[in-house]
Amino acid sequence: MAEAVYLLCALASTFCAWLLIRNYRRARVRLALWTCLCFAGLALNNVLLFVDLVLLPSSPDLSLLRTIIALASILLLIVGLVWEEP
Repeated sequence: MAEAVYLLCALASTFCAWLLIRNYRRARVRLALWTCLCFAGLALNNVLLFVDLVLLPSSPDLSLLRTIIALASILLLIVGLVWEEP
């Protein structure tokens, strides 16, 4: 069951990133771009989670890489929120 949740989270994050980039291309709202980059990073994090825990459970631990990607994604969103004017 956990495997399905990992994949669904990756799909949901990818779908959100796709919707946001589509909105950015249409309206050119920079906050949509920052948010899209955040969701793309979170989607990559979820894919790496699936690879780390399901596909390659005995390989080297990818948790540090996953944490760095998640942190970078959230920092992108924070930077976008701070730099954008209301």
